Amino acid sequence: MSIKFRKNLLVCSGKSCQDASNFDLVDFINTKLKDYNLEHEIQAVQSVCFNKCTIGPNMIVYPDNVEYSTITKDDIDDIIIEHLLNNRIVERLVYNDKNKFSGTNKKQYRIALRNCGFIDPEEIKDYIENDGYDALAKCLTEFTPEAATQEIIKSGLRGRGGGGFPTGIKWEITSKSISDQKYVVCNADEGDPGAFMDRSILEGDPHSIIEAMAICGYCIGANKGIVYIRAEYPLAIKRLKIALEQAKDYGLLGKNIFGTNFEFTIDIKYGAGAFVCGEETALIHSMEGLRGEPTLKPPYPSVSGYLEKPTNVNNVETFASIPAIINKGAAWYSSIGTEKSKGTKVFALAGKINNVGLIEVPMGTTLREVIYDIGGGIVDGKKFKAVQTGGPSGGCLTEKHLDFPIDFDSLTAAGSMMGSGGMIVMDEDDCMVAMAKFYLEFTVEESCGKCAPCRIGNKRLHEMLTKICDDNGTLEDLDLMRNLGVVIKDTSLCGLGQTSPNPILSTMVNFYDEYHAHVVDHKCPSGQCTSFLKYYIDKENCIGCLVCARNCPVNAIFGEKKKLHIINREICIKCGICMEKCKFDAIYLK
Repeated sequence: MSIKFRKNLLVCSGKSCQDASNFDLVDFINTKLKDYNLEHEIQAVQSVCFNKCTIGPNMIVYPDNVEYSTITKDDIDDIIIEHLLNNRIVERLVYNDKNKFSGTNKKQYRIALRNCGFIDPEEIKDYIENDGYDALAKCLTEFTPEAATQEIIKSGLRGRGGGGFPTGIKWEITSKSISDQKYVVCNADEGDPGAFMDRSILEGDPHSIIEAMAICGYCIGANKGIVYIRAEYPLAIKRLKIALEQAKDYGLLGKNIFGTNFEFTIDIKYGAGAFVCGEETALIHSMEGLRGEPTLKPPYPSVSGYLEKPTNVNNVETFASIPAIINKGAAWYSSIGTEKSKGTKVFALAGKINNVGLIEVPMGTTLREVIYDIGGGIVDGKKFKAVQTGGPSGGCLTEKHLDFPIDFDSLTAAGSMMGSGGMIVMDEDDCMVAMAKFYLEFTVEESCGKCAPCRIGNKRLHEMLTKICDDNGTLEDLDLMRNLGVVIKDTSLCGLGQTSPNPILSTMVNFYDEYHAHVVDHKCPSGQCTSFLKYYIDKENCIGCLVCARNCPVNAIFGEKKKLHIINREICIKCGICMEKCKFDAIYLK
């Protein structure tokens, strides 16, 4: 941490922690420190997500390495007086590794997240003290561009943005493209709902991305880099800007880096949050000021990309592993993971799971280990039903897949995909038909509209899913959905369209009984699709109090005082207010 202060208070910047505190915890702590005349000795800084979202707000006292959880305003004075002034740990606030989170760290291996939460991201000296820029120096002084590229190839690193293309091979292809100008592009768009891996790395360790981009530039023969980042990431943008200025001041960007002839600069370009701009050609068009639409490949960006020049595009997590690979060697990195999927992968755990947040595990770790050993199992002890991997374009995997290793090939073979790392867990109460509809709504909204299979085909899929969830579906709809989904996968222009039917196709394979129940039995087994539910009044419990009738917003309940009431289901909008207001449990769903 910053050498100016004897202690640093690292406050989790995760959204859950911020929402839980309901006030600016960093500013509040720093104001309190002034009250105790400690502002020149101790500082509170916003760190990265600590991956313990259900017990926030969280804070680490560094270098003591004491983690406090569920902090309130009233606790700050105790922490200052007891811990900071008298070196007595406030035990009641200490994160206890023996609780339900005990498995969260044991099976993790931090490479991409190695510095997040442990260094001050706004202080370059912290990064340098932790081997920062050693990899760039090593490349410039010990490796030729070809040798450095071969090190990445031998490591087996594959792109972490979703495609899984070998990173070193992409660098090699770009390096062989002849041009007067080349570009290195970092894709920090991260459009998957619920995914925040890239954001956390940029917020917690921005210098690792700058260093990796410079290494890539050296390997491919580029002197310009661009970070394409969504404008909705203000903290990541702020810290990236600070890191860029610091790198320039230290001579780590610009001309004659480490006394060599190599020069490299990095600019920032902002995206508006379009999901399709995660596709590299759409991203490049957006950077050029054009509509974010993909183009048919070839030519690939490595040959003709930004401004029609050779361009290497990698995402944040991919770049984050580069310095560690150069420093520790390709053999070290390739010893982690599986035969065809080397290294680690960062996932954003969400959904019906006890321990939500970011995790980083070696490739080959099973879904069971992630969900139960690291994630702490299903909320309220309910039964696991499915996990959606790969974001909205991924597929649903079931209990029979729990012992599958998590790697590129295994997930694809199971009908899902790695994607950028979203992982949403569902329990016995979730309706898989409604879930597929939810994800398809997202891809329909995010489609750029350039190709007909995605623009029109997904709308037709969504219409059929809506029919089924509204109790108007037919068996013919199921056959048509399956066939149309395959056509969309085979004929769409880019990865968004090609993967958009995955939630439907995977759930129709693994949960066809639920689709059949919606269409043939006219019921939703999970009770989530309200169109199948009907409200009834229990004649034994109804006392004719008129409360339900008075509160019904559409006057669908009839009856005289002290006599049995009746619900007109032709008028009923199934809002549930009647059940909520009834004090005699006389209204029920069936």
